[in-house]
Amino acid sequence: MSTQGRRGNTRQRIQDVALELFSERGYEKTSLREIAEQLEVTKAALYYHFKTKEDLVISLFQDLTGPIDELIAWAGEQPRTLETKQEVIRRYSEALRSAGPFFRFLQENQAAVRDLSIGEGFKERMLTLFDLLKEPESELTDQVRCITALFSMHAGMFAMQHVEGDPEEKRKAILEVATELVTAANPPSRRPARPDSAQTASP
Repeated sequence: MSTQGRRGNTRQRIQDVALELFSERGYEKTSLREIAEQLEVTKAALYYHFKTKEDLVISLFQDLTGPIDELIAWAGEQPRTLETKQEVIRRYSEALRSAGPFFRFLQENQAAVRDLSIGEGFKERMLTLFDLLKEPESELTDQVRCITALFSMHAGMFAMQHVEGDPEEKRKAILEVATELVTAANPPSRRPARPDSAQTASP
């Protein structure tokens, strides 16, 4: 394995163990020393990758938000059709596929997260996705459906941990519900006309 490969693997192990400890003991009560001890590495080895706990959390946040930022950029260039919105939800589900432990950390450490720089950044991305899913003049109930579609994916991952079943099947079930909500929020009567609607409109 290359030096870079080993380095990447160590970084991932640090993140995994840190998330586990942050969720079990709390962000404030977990020290870098405890993370190093759990990993059976020296504190210096940990410092090579992360200087502070906040650096560690920011790295986790960036790993999650990179794909979300790519999704937002892609969606911004697409026509605002129902198909685009359904694809946004599908791709968001993919981006969240391995983010369960990170959402557990956010859930268990809400007060600490508010004081970290990541809190506002995540909120801004959620509002952007919400805007991409709803129509500008949509009714309040449809706006609720769109925001619920997003949060059902977060809450679903957290709540469904305790439900028996294959993780991938559970993810698909959550995605199905979220897609239904977005579809219901964009009924045919209120969808914008497609550029080629004159040619393809059915009687």
